[in-house]
Amino acid sequence: MSDTQSAANLRFPPGFRWGAATAAYQIEGAVSEDGRTPSIWDTFSRTPGKVLGGDTGDVACDHYHRWRDDVRLMADLGIGAYRFSVSWPRVQPTGRGPAVQRGLDFYRALVDELLAHGITPMVTLYHWDLPQELESAFPSGSPAGGGWPERDTAYRFEEYAGIVAGALGDRVEWWATLNEPWCSAFLGYGSGVHAPGRTDPVAALRAAHHLNLAHGLGAWALRTVLPGRAQVGVCLNPSAVRPLTDAPADLDARRRIDALANRVFTGPMLRGTYDHDLLADTARITDWSFVHDGDLAVTRQPLDFIGVNYYSPAVVSGSADAAGGPRHDGHGAAEHSPWPGADDVSFHRAPGELTAMDWPVDPTGLTDLLLEYTAEAPGVPLLVTENGAAYDDKPGAAGQVHDPDRIRYLHGHLTAVHEAIMSGADVRGYFLWSLMDNFEWAYGYSKRFGAVYVDYGTQARTPKSSARWYARVAASGELAPPDEEGED
Repeated sequence: MSDTQSAANLRFPPGFRWGAATAAYQIEGAVSEDGRTPSIWDTFSRTPGKVLGGDTGDVACDHYHRWRDDVRLMADLGIGAYRFSVSWPRVQPTGRGPAVQRGLDFYRALVDELLAHGITPMVTLYHWDLPQELESAFPSGSPAGGGWPERDTAYRFEEYAGIVAGALGDRVEWWATLNEPWCSAFLGYGSGVHAPGRTDPVAALRAAHHLNLAHGLGAWALRTVLPGRAQVGVCLNPSAVRPLTDAPADLDARRRIDALANRVFTGPMLRGTYDHDLLADTARITDWSFVHDGDLAVTRQPLDFIGVNYYSPAVVSGSADAAGGPRHDGHGAAEHSPWPGADDVSFHRAPGELTAMDWPVDPTGLTDLLLEYTAEAPGVPLLVTENGAAYDDKPGAAGQVHDPDRIRYLHGHLTAVHEAIMSGADVRGYFLWSLMDNFEWAYGYSKRFGAVYVDYGTQARTPKSSARWYARVAASGELAPPDEEGED
């Protein structure tokens, strides 16, 4: 793009999808209604000290009861596509066996309402809420300890995928198997800052492989059940990893983190292999004997799209932080490293302004990732399936919520998407994270990512300025200047 080209002239391709995204545990609430049983996040959030303020997803945004109003709100805002996740324990409470029809009925009704309002539904099968029974129940003497480190969990996911596809496949065209498997594996089983809170580097690597296997089995199950028009993909959170300097140690740190953040998933999913350097880096931790013959043929399934979730880049160096300070890797100052085999790498805060999460604002990382995926998976369309920012939003005296920082953030990142498209990336859509404020995992309700403000005491929804701004962008397909706040 020319430096002199006006932002108002940035037009997106015809048919570009303008959407918003949520996740089941973060918004639904109703955690014990209609047959739903606990997920690992129900258990984790009830464990003292794990979630800020002792918050849980018990009520969240009460979406389970307010979904009709939420769909109408999306329609009013011109949201053309909605990416939501299905709660596994709401559909299959024990993680095995027959489905609970009341759970499936909720998603059937939600999809029907979306379609009635002209909103394209996109289903994510797994957004971190593993049925607790699969975490707790495992074969006697198993070294895996249940959950994703247990191989059987991948086969349970295959069964679950077929159940949901059978219930919704006649009306849902877009399907993602997993959301951010890196977080499930390395934050859930490595650093322990996410559910189920385990801190075992071997379990983290086992979980990563079994999530890859679950993706392959799940994609196969979807294609077996769904009609031919269905679009099947996965949502990854690749890291735009940058070395602090050009020193050899920093370049090697970049390579090691790239292997653990990115290639541990793209290798099996796109090429059917784990790269040799990843195996060598982690050889002192595990011999990878949990990878069985034929697994990597299963993990490499045809993809109709790749979802890219992006928030900020990572800057790394090769020497450990001598001062013992916090790790600026976007995942808090965890006592245990989420980087098995690379726990001596130091993370540095990228320059520039910060969001309320202390994440740097750097849209160039999104352009870089979209172009990297274009090169790595030629011919596979891309979607930005999550992008957004948390800010300290508060209603004004008149009840309106103005969030100019978020508008600038979105404008910068949509400009980055446009830059990637103009450079040859086949990006088909953008899903704002998030539709509404919600339960932000270990941060509880302290961080607000939503374009819609939620008063958790009354459950009242108030579209922020960014929601009105985004609605105009979606309606026109043209990037409105960031100084337009969409005020009523």
